[in-house]
Amino acid sequence: MNVIRALERRVVETPNAVMTTFASPALGGAARSLWQVRMVPGATGPWHRMSGDQVWTVLDGGATVESADGHTVLGAGDTAVLPAGELRRLVADPGAGLTAVVTGDGDARAGLADGTDRGVPEWIA
Repeated sequence: MNVIRALERRVVETPNAVMTTFASPALGGAARSLWQVRMVPGATGPWHRMSGDQVWTVLDGGATVESADGHTVLGAGDTAVLPAGELRRLVADPGAGLTAVVTGDGDARAGLADGTDRGVPEWIA
């Protein structure tokens, strides 16, 4: 058993969100990663796709998931399974922002809409 203490968590801030890694291949040796996402009200992530499925559960606030299939609004307590390869972006609730917990493959790569490979995000690795 590996234990990741609270002080060992990795925090990564981007222009769109703050990610706190609870477990990942580099942090505790897990094959899957587990992290928290916090976005301020109205923050918008980039259009991107991931090479592995991700499961998002909204803890507080909400978000709109935009994809080729349309727009899906998530609120506190909702869980969305985002399939690998699907182009998507998240927009935090304009009034409440977003706090979510996410899990996915620890080696999942991010790709932008234009095909640029961004590699494995540091909060997932």
